[in-house]
Order: sequence, then structure tokens, then C-alpha cells
Amino acid sequence: MLKGKKWLFGFLLTSISMSAQSFDLLPLGVHGGGEENNLSAYLLGETGKKEYISLDAGTLRAGIDKAIENNVFQVSNEEVLRKYIKAYFISHGHLDHLSGMIINSPEDSAKHIYALPSTIEVLKNRYFTNDAWINFANEGDLPQLGKYTYQSISGNQEFSIENTNLKAKIFELSHVNPYKSSAILVSNPKQEAVLYLGDTGADRVEKSQHLQNLWAAVAPWIQQKKLKAILIEVSFDNSRDEKALFGHLTPKLLNEELLKLQQISKVKDLSGIKIIITHLKPGGKQIENIKNQLLQQNPLKLELIFPEQGKKISL
Repeated sequence: MLKGKKWLFGFLLTSISMSAQSFDLLPLGVHGGGEENNLSAYLLGETGKKEYISLDAGTLRAGIDKAIENNVFQVSNEEVLRKYIKAYFISHGHLDHLSGMIINSPEDSAKHIYALPSTIEVLKNRYFTNDAWINFANEGDLPQLGKYTYQSISGNQEFSIENTNLKAKIFELSHVNPYKSSAILVSNPKQEAVLYLGDTGADRVEKSQHLQNLWAAVAPWIQQKKLKAILIEVSFDNSRDEKALFGHLTPKLLNEELLKLQQISKVKDLSGIKIIITHLKPGGKQIENIKNQLLQQNPLKLELIFPEQGKKISL
């Protein structure tokens, strides 16, 4: 009888745990430049469904292969690429955020690319051209192969992500002002959300209000405890001169911005929100220094996660 009760208790705990998980996040690449087989790309989908949007696409195939090694997928990398990835969000036009999509386009399947109008113009005029590659998209140089369909999304406009139950909004960021990057807020039918930021500088350094505007937009989700995670970059350690950040964050600047987020949200803390650190730039001991500084200087007591390529994170 006791054995049966233990089994039932364990089953209930497992059920509660599984029901609390809403999203599967799979990092295909986690670094910012320097390692072409591990550049910014994160698959996000509802828990247990093989329906993902790729948040940036710096590295695809190498990351999928790592996930297969880790038993996240039991199918070929081609099947994940063609069938599991339903759409792309490209935060801005830098190679370390989109080169995997370009290189794999001949083997990919038809899907949408969601981005700000400025990013679509970069893809159309710089990458999917006959001089640089081949035009696999539906606009630009002739011939247009039409495999990818550009979806030019204005800031704060809600849209549905094709072939998923997910919806999203895109927000402008500053990446060496006046050049733009962007963030995306992805929500599920239960009105739970994950926020992903492409490259961004701090408002104080960039002399902009883009992050303040973003924080104001996500504040209601935090107040309602519906924001599951924030994926945000920290590219350099605190020794980097702020004049040489080129539109990126340090641990110090991350803490500054997240304190602003807490204040704008009017909550006592940011507990329950996983802060996933992206875009760490390799070089010497820089990644080690970034991690140590974030962990040792954590005034908001944030739940920090350092993603690993090919290892799933449940949100």
C-alpha cells in the first residue's frame, strides 16, 4: 500500500512539473562571433511539440547535430531543418545572426522570415542576391525562387507564427545608434511568453529609449507572472570601455537595465523569470569573466542560465 502511495505521489509531482512547463527552448548556437559553428540561434516551441520558430539563425546544422547527440531529436538533421523549424525571426542583418539560414537555404523547406522592415531590406539587398548567393526569397533579384517569404513586421504589431499556435510582437532595439536590432515577444495560447533580444546596447550608452519602451511593453506580462524567460545578450566583461561596446551589454549594464525593468514593472523582484544569457563573445578568459561577474554581482538575485549548444531548456 505504501509503495502504491509513493508511486502516486511521484506521478502527481511529475504531472505538476510537466504542466508547469510551457515552452521548449533549444540553443543551436550561443556565442557572438568567433566560432562559426556556434553562433546565435535558438529554437522555441510549445512543450512537446516539434513546431519551432528559430530565434535568429547564425548556426543551424551544427547545433541540430549537437541536439541529436544529446538525444533531443531522434531524426536526421535534414528532417529537423525542413520539418521542425516552421519559421525564422531574424533580429538584425549581421552575419552571426543569419549565416546558418543562408548556408542551409538550398536544403531548407518553404517558410516565413519575420523581421523589421530594415532587416528585410538587408536580407533582400545584401544576402539573397545573385552576387552573394542565390535569391531563395520572394522579393529582390531575379530569378526569385520563393522558398522564403519575407514578413515585414512593424514594431508592436501582433502576428501569428505560421504552422504553430504561437503569436508574437517585434520591438526595435539600438545596436550602435542609429542602426537597429530587434526583440521578439513570443506567446502561447495560455498567454504565457518568452522574450528574446537580439544584439542591443544599453539606453544610457546608446542614447536611446528602445529598452525602456520594451520594458514598458513587457511589464504587464511580468505583473501577471506570465513571462517565463528573457534571453538577453552580454557580449563583453566589465573591463570593456563603454565607448568600445559597439551596441552590446556588459554584466554591469545588464544589471542596470534589469533594475529599470523591475522598477517599470512595479514588482518587488523578478523571481520566476529565467534570465538566459546569450551572445557571449569568445576570446581569452572573457566568457569565464562574464559568467563570474554576473554570478558574483547579482544584486537582483536573478535566476541566471548560461545555455549550452544542443541542450534543451524547459520553460
